[in-house]
Amino acid sequence: MSWFSASPPSQRWAFAISALVAATTVPVHAQKAPRPVHVEDPDAPTVMTANSMNGRPEREVNLDQNVVIERGKTTKMTADTACYKQVEDQFDAEGHIKMWRFGDYYTGDVLKLNMDTGKGFLLNPTYRFAVGGGQGKAERVDFINPDEANVIDGTYSTCEGPNPDWYLKSSTLNLDTGRDVGTGSKTIIYFKDVPILGTPGISFSLSGARRSGWLAPTPGFASKNGFELLMPYYVNIAPNRDLTLFPRYIQRRGIQLGATGRYMGETDAGLYQGETSFEFLPNDKQTKTNRYMIKSKHEQVLAKGWSYSWDLREASDNNYPNDFSKTVATATERQLLRELRTDYRTEDWSLTARVQNYQVLQDPDPNVVVPRPYDRLPAVNFHAGKYDVWGGFDWTFDAEATRFAHPTLVQGSRLVAVPQVSFPIMRPGYFITPKLMLNASAYQLDNDARTKALLFKTTSFTRAVPTLSVDSGLVFERDTNLFGAKGGTQTLEPRLFYVYTPYRDQSQFPNFDTAEGTFNLTQIFTENRFVGSDRIGDANQVTAAVVSRFLQSDGTERMRLTFGQRFYFADQRVQLNSTTPVNQSRSDILLAATGRVSETWTADSLVQYNPSDRRLMSYNYTLQYQPGAKKVLNFSNRFQRDVLRNAEVSTQWPLTDRLYGVGRISYSIKDRSMLESLVGLEYKGDCWVFRMGAQRFVTTTKTVSTPIFFQLELTGLSNGLGLGANGLETFTKTIPGYQTLSQPLR
Repeated sequence: MSWFSASPPSQRWAFAISALVAATTVPVHAQKAPRPVHVEDPDAPTVMTANSMNGRPEREVNLDQNVVIERGKTTKMTADTACYKQVEDQFDAEGHIKMWRFGDYYTGDVLKLNMDTGKGFLLNPTYRFAVGGGQGKAERVDFINPDEANVIDGTYSTCEGPNPDWYLKSSTLNLDTGRDVGTGSKTIIYFKDVPILGTPGISFSLSGARRSGWLAPTPGFASKNGFELLMPYYVNIAPNRDLTLFPRYIQRRGIQLGATGRYMGETDAGLYQGETSFEFLPNDKQTKTNRYMIKSKHEQVLAKGWSYSWDLREASDNNYPNDFSKTVATATERQLLRELRTDYRTEDWSLTARVQNYQVLQDPDPNVVVPRPYDRLPAVNFHAGKYDVWGGFDWTFDAEATRFAHPTLVQGSRLVAVPQVSFPIMRPGYFITPKLMLNASAYQLDNDARTKALLFKTTSFTRAVPTLSVDSGLVFERDTNLFGAKGGTQTLEPRLFYVYTPYRDQSQFPNFDTAEGTFNLTQIFTENRFVGSDRIGDANQVTAAVVSRFLQSDGTERMRLTFGQRFYFADQRVQLNSTTPVNQSRSDILLAATGRVSETWTADSLVQYNPSDRRLMSYNYTLQYQPGAKKVLNFSNRFQRDVLRNAEVSTQWPLTDRLYGVGRISYSIKDRSMLESLVGLEYKGDCWVFRMGAQRFVTTTKTVSTPIFFQLELTGLSNGLGLGANGLETFTKTIPGYQTLSQPLR
């Protein structure tokens, strides 16, 4: 065995081959992790060994049998035979070629490579990359220069083994690492050796950065609209700006055009970000009208502490959401907010100004009327506060000035000021917080026909209502081993909350934005039983509650039990739409339990019980059983007397080692009708996931939507290339505790 040392190369030809893994990422906005930067030692010698060597070292050296060529710790090559031409600085190698470079592995039959120019080729190559685990093969790789290479009839896949379940193949791939651009022609994606997607040309980033181009088409089917096909085109405007154009064919509607633009950035003042979506369907086949939907959000910092934002939504007609939405939340949306606001914040105070109105979409059922909220044109809110001042006092001051406008109801302006001061006393084992507050309001109504029709005695109203409250509690602790948690702690925390607010007649005051608060464990510890500023409830009452928490040795709360009830010492004379006082000595009882019952069971429940009538008024409980990964079973039941009684079951569960079932049922026991249902299957291959399902949900009082979807996720290809509707998003949002079967590459 002999050896020969050659001059170190100055070119980085092999990096062109390593770019193949990024080149085969078909969707052009893929976010595959960029390859780490490799630094090659320019002074490292190239060492060649073989069983035999002959020739002239100053011109040509022939190596035969067990040829090994190494350059430092970054590159190693073996072959049956090789020839090094000193003048041309070129290697020619044949037979069982194996090459390792920066952890990537290549094989081939014939290699010719000029170390000076980077030009050359490799015949019948195969390759496997350290980053991402991508592998592939080709007929030939032509090295154009150290930064650029052409791959002829190349394939790529992240599946293991010589026969991958999925792979892509391009007739020609041009890889330019200098410009970070890869282009391909006649690219086809194969699944189980069956072509499923093809494109005449692609362009993509070799490092994983976003680039413009066509994305995978998305077919689907819905009961209302028939077959649909979405063909999105991605435009990479800048690293912090992009635009997605999505023409969609809808069998029973026509051609819908859409666009979504996103942006984010930073100025000298601070950050900004936003997103705008637009959909337009010209001449709907069914309605014979032009239909559209616009959504836009923006947030921006203008200076230190000063920001502004907008939230704008508009639809062409009442039925647009239920005709075209793909989720329950968007299909049932009936009040579309339009708001422009600005905020200024300092350490001690903040100021907010906004204008706000709504587009109200009415239900197709004429018996169902969706109310329109008041417009705020404008509303200005001020808040200031200091804590632990003047020897331990806390104080806050809130003020609001609002102009309320409405097309059919009485209009006017309202000014509210709420100063308050408290003195919290916090000690180990107990706390007590007395508080004094004043709610002062002034109204000025428009002197128009609507005001006169309601027989208001005057158009100006003023009100000043003081409130005294005292919040107090004790904290007891003891050691416990409940739930098998050694070294745990159980607490017992009784609490009393007293409120006194004198009566003020408010029956002639308008109601712009006020409603009675939902009776729950949060509301019973507030001074005002109304939400909003148009009514200040009179009160002479105390809330009694007991909380018991079970804490593990590390401080984690394992379970919490709560019992609470409010006791009234006087009638509640202030009502929202009535002058009849409410005469009761005590409220309903609230009981709540939440926490992890065992290692596999969690529970969350709330019960409202009327002790006077001895009946349940409402309850809500949820149970979740999760014995292992990708195994979850959810039960929930909601009941509100004379309003609703709904039951819900959802699950993700393995049927075999690779097949998983997904399902959800939401049923109205009161109406004996199905509100929402979902059934789906998922199959997990070694490097792919297939999911399919059908969903049914109510969009209006008389209509339902039943979309059917399927999705093939090729793991490792552009973060999991999805061919079909986004079933993964549907499962994730619908099944609490759902876990994806595979994690796409990032």
